[in-house]
Formats: sequence, structure tokens, C-alpha cells
Amino acid sequence: MFRLFIALNLLILNLFACQGGYDSCIQKVKDAGVISNNSLSIPVKNSKRLIYSLSKPEAKVLKHDPFLGLYLVKDMSEFAYDFDVNMHLQLGSAVVDTRRAIEGKILKNQVGLNTLATFSEKYKAPALLMSSCCSFEGIVTPKGIIQKEYIKRFLSNASAEYSDIGIRVKNHKRHVIVTASNPYMKDNFFKKGDILLELNGKKIDAASVFMREILFSKIGTKHRVKIKRDSKVMSLDAITQKRYGGGEISDTFLEYKGIYFDENMRIQKLSQEFKEYGLLVGDRLIQVNGTFVKTQAELRKYIEDFKDFSSLLFERENFQFFVNIK
Repeated sequence: MFRLFIALNLLILNLFACQGGYDSCIQKVKDAGVISNNSLSIPVKNSKRLIYSLSKPEAKVLKHDPFLGLYLVKDMSEFAYDFDVNMHLQLGSAVVDTRRAIEGKILKNQVGLNTLATFSEKYKAPALLMSSCCSFEGIVTPKGIIQKEYIKRFLSNASAEYSDIGIRVKNHKRHVIVTASNPYMKDNFFKKGDILLELNGKKIDAASVFMREILFSKIGTKHRVKIKRDSKVMSLDAITQKRYGGGEISDTFLEYKGIYFDENMRIQKLSQEFKEYGLLVGDRLIQVNGTFVKTQAELRKYIEDFKDFSSLLFERENFQFFVNIK
């Protein structure tokens, strides 16, 4: 009954306060100069723009989220509109660019940094997700939709860092399960296949909500997590550490050690420690612990399958060599 009351009030609000519908949203996107090539430049309050781009914009960068490709820059220009992130319930939404608005709904919510939200209709990116009142609800990228909770946090927080307890998760048969566990994170007791039951005394119903709780918490926060492993139920204390991989950054758990990969499994970035191992930027990983891997997801899947060390087989100019990492 209460939900029906809210829905009726939202309907009245849309009818009387959102005249023009999505046509006005399209015009707003045009007037604000939001879309340029494959980037978005969204005017926000206090003479700033929120940029979505995979390359650094030519402007004074105030803050950068390398995981989601977000920048906050200074812009003293006069804005036709400021875009506010809408955190309230809306009756409808659409993907909006300078030509059209495609009405639909979010099918699956964003799960952490690696799995962006999906939309019910086909669309062309980049664009904005907007309500019929032209409220800003998300950033539409080729990989999916960055939802408003992540955008709001980026705009509100001084830092763009995220927290990590060393696991990646997904929804599976009405449960949230661990799909991979970081073998290099100290005191990480989680294992692949664990079912997550509770976080800090509250039932875990969705991977999207669980990952936001972890990612958005302060580094060094202790979380009590109840899990089911095989037939045994247990509770673990997990203390958040800094997140190193995910989103636009490779996420194989080796980032925790200082090795970053591109999509072809070639080393893209390397810490000084591993230069001393003889590794070079451009070396291509072909095996982990005796298993061939072609993608970051495959590497993340098999990286924890070892006893004393990870055995990595690299290739450089048709020469293959092993590197062992504890």
C-alpha cells in the first residue's frame, strides 16, 4: 500500500513537473554540450564538469577515478544547465543522446567495478541515463552503465580510492557467491565457491549491494561476513585494504603485486620489484600454474590454484620463461 502511495505521488510529480518529457532532455544534452566523440562532458555545480573519457582531458583535473574513467575538471564557462545526480525513485528512465531518447529500464545492476549495469533496450554509447524529468541517473558507456551511486560517490568524496577484501562475487541461484579470491592478500580466508550470507549482521541479497558496501567503505574498516562453505556456516572478520584493479584497470589480483595487463595479456605496467625478476613491459602471459590463459577473467579464475607460489609462464619474442611469485 505504501509503495502504491509513493508511485501515485511520483506519477503526479511527473505529470505536473516534467513537462516536455524526453524531448526536453535531448535538448538539455545538446545545450550543455555533453557529448563529444567518445567522451562525455557533464556540467555540474560550482563551475565544474564531470568527464567520462579513457584519455586525460585537456583541462585542470581536480580528481580522477582511473577505474571508471571519470574526471572532475574546473570550467569557468557559463553553463546552460547544471546536472544533478538524482538519488530518488523515478517511474521511468531513458538513454539520452543529442538525437533521441530510448526508453527502457535497468535489467541488471552494476556489480562493483568490473560489471556495469545493463539496459533493456539497444543503445549507442556514449550517452546519459536520465529520468523523464531529465534527472541525471547514470553514464552510458560501451561496456555498460555506470550507475548513479558510483557517480555520486565520486563527486562527493575527496578521494577516488576504493576498498577491497580480496574477493570478486556474482549472483547465482538466489545467492551471492565468491567467484575468485586474491591469494596474495594477507589474512584473506575467503575461497572460490563460498556463499555469502550476511555482511555486518544484515542478509546479503544482491552482489551489487554487497560490492558497494565493501568498495565504498573506508580503507581499514573491519567487516563481519557470514559465509557457507560446503555444508559449514562460519563468520569471518575481513579488514578492507586498498583496491588496485578493476574497471578500466586490469583486475587479475597480480595488480596487488604490481603487475598490470592489457586485454591481450601483455604487461602494460610493472613495479620496480618485478623488473628485477627480469620482466619487461610487453611480455605476454600465456600460462598460470600450468593452465593456459587468454583473458584476464581466466587468469583471475586460476591464479589461486597453487600451494607455495604462483608459476607464471611468459613469452617475449618467441622466447618463453617462468617467473614464480609468492
